[in-house]
Amino acid sequence: MSATDAASRDMDQKLEVIVLPVADVDRAKEFYGRLGWRLDQTPPGIVQFTPPGSGCSIQFGPTLTVASPGSAKAYLIVADVEAARRAVTAAGVRVSEIFHPGPAGMVNGPDPERRSYLSRATFTDPDGNEWLLQEITTRLPGRITGGTTSYASTPDLAGALRRAAEAHGEHEKRTGATDPNWPDWYATFMVREQTGEEPPT
Repeated sequence: MSATDAASRDMDQKLEVIVLPVADVDRAKEFYGRLGWRLDQTPPGIVQFTPPGSGCSIQFGPTLTVASPGSAKAYLIVADVEAARRAVTAAGVRVSEIFHPGPAGMVNGPDPERRSYLSRATFTDPDGNEWLLQEITTRLPGRITGGTTSYASTPDLAGALRRAAEAHGEHEKRTGATDPNWPDWYATFMVREQTGEEPPT
């Protein structure tokens, strides 16, 4: 590996913007504003929105892309797909029923065990660009740097605390004793859950 390759590998490269192909900028602006996404300041000719809690934004404008309107597909990662579906529906947007993959294809309803990555729903913007809501609570290993964690919203944090409380209750049952260091246990559980590591014992 050359020095240039090594430097490129170690350099932060943050995905910050995805360009969305739309036919009517004003119509798209109204749609994403109705979803509650933040309208960002931009140079003239560019419209940028950022979903709540997202580090990546979308942009659209009359000269930003030659891609066909409606040809984009992207994922919106949520901690609770049912709550996310209700929120999008409340904004007046038609959302598919929740579904999950089964042995013979897609099955209606969330994954029975609510395993990460499996419960999904979809909706489209007025141009037909597709958004897939995907429920993730535990990341596969290597997706988040070990020892760090973050939550995009109060509901996300509350959900993580509830899962930690439930797991800690099972921990106390196994040990047969009350754990006075539960804050440390909760913190370890929540970090490991996001990084895909095994939970504390």
